[in-house]
Amino acid sequence: MTLFKFLWYTPCELSIKGKSPQDYAAVVLAAGMGARMNSSTPKSLHRVCGIEMLLHVIDAIQDIGIGRIAVVVPQDSHPFRSALGDSVLYATQAEPLGTGHALLQARSVLDDARNILVLYGDTPLILPATLDRLALRHSSTGAHATVVTSHSAEPQGMGRVVRDGGGEITAIIEERDADADTLAICEVNSGFYCFRAPWVWQNLERLTPAPNGELLLTDLIRAATSSGLKVSSITSDDHEESMGVNNRIQLAKADAVMRRRILEHWMLNGVTMPDTSSVYIDRTVALGKDTTILPNTHILGQTTVGAACTIGPNAIIENSTIGDECEVISSVIRDSTLDSSVDVGPFSHIRDGSHIESGVHIGTSAEVKNSRLGRGTKMGHFSYMGDATLGSDVNIGAGAITCNFDGVSKHETVIGKDAFIGSDTMLVAPVAIGEGAATGAGAVVTKDVPAGSTVVGVPARNRVVQSEEEDRDT
Repeated sequence: MTLFKFLWYTPCELSIKGKSPQDYAAVVLAAGMGARMNSSTPKSLHRVCGIEMLLHVIDAIQDIGIGRIAVVVPQDSHPFRSALGDSVLYATQAEPLGTGHALLQARSVLDDARNILVLYGDTPLILPATLDRLALRHSSTGAHATVVTSHSAEPQGMGRVVRDGGGEITAIIEERDADADTLAICEVNSGFYCFRAPWVWQNLERLTPAPNGELLLTDLIRAATSSGLKVSSITSDDHEESMGVNNRIQLAKADAVMRRRILEHWMLNGVTMPDTSSVYIDRTVALGKDTTILPNTHILGQTTVGAACTIGPNAIIENSTIGDECEVISSVIRDSTLDSSVDVGPFSHIRDGSHIESGVHIGTSAEVKNSRLGRGTKMGHFSYMGDATLGSDVNIGAGAITCNFDGVSKHETVIGKDAFIGSDTMLVAPVAIGEGAATGAGAVVTKDVPAGSTVVGVPARNRVVQSEEEDRDT
């Protein structure tokens, strides 16, 4: 899956990109099911702005040049493998024995890495620039462990960062283990680490389990400082980066933050949005300059919208390609392509497999399914084209439809260029309308219509044009 690269990430001058694959690898801890989500879907596979939280984390890691990523998954890893494929390495945590135990499971697939970044799969708001700074600080200080911290006015639920008189980190204390003085500390652990290997593998095995039997990553910090080893840190100014998602309320908050970032990104890149409170754009969407997105619009999935378009109000576009200078008003477009200068709506539906060529007009309450409408075709309103191929400059009258389904199978309709399909025409597929042919209003067409001819009636037959003399005789 290709995601757009965020405007707010500018690679650091001393970026780790280009280093040896053995210098840095990453581990994402994603084995927790997340009971508070009350869901059969693993927690980190819930979506934020169109993609799984876990994919947001993996993309941030890849964006700083780390290609070797191990994801620690539960025993039932099928949902993770379906979502991620072979883009990552997998390690299994068969029992939920804590974060330290989870990291230890990745040793078998990353044993040759010199430094290990560690992240959680439920932190989708982490920025690549922060991970870049984390890795660079780790390298430049020669630390055995480096941690990202932040300052929070509401640190409830977070581990507190304890420092000595010289400002050096001595420990990270989980809230449940903290005394009153420690709880008063506002510097918190963001949950992102960089460790020197093989030190981390050796010391994970030496950790003393907590009373509940879990090995905790935070205990590595005390293990390092008690041995006189360097523990370094960076501070994130964006407290939202460390937001973990443990329930549906936090999922909605994370989605709102990511949505705000996405909208700001596109507005800074030349897209107009008069009311951002009602616009929803997925992370996988790309928008062109001078496009306007009007209220109550959803642009979802793998969608590309070209330049100088007007989308909305009240539009839904999903997994589609929209060319330049298109207008979509109060309509739904899914799994389809619109070439340039197409206008659709209001209240129309372009369904899967459709291709609308340049200059096509699709008016009110029309539906197109698995069809191609040729350049300059006009389909005014209350019409349906399903499994059809239309040439250029065809006119589809109001209420005209293709009868493409016989109760068992779908059948194709072909309409040649410059054809005129009269209002309320029923085209009973399979059927072909020749170039320049026409149907009268209300015609039921059950047989092919030759080029240049006109058919009328039920069932439709060729119209015979009488001379004036024949008219007088009758």
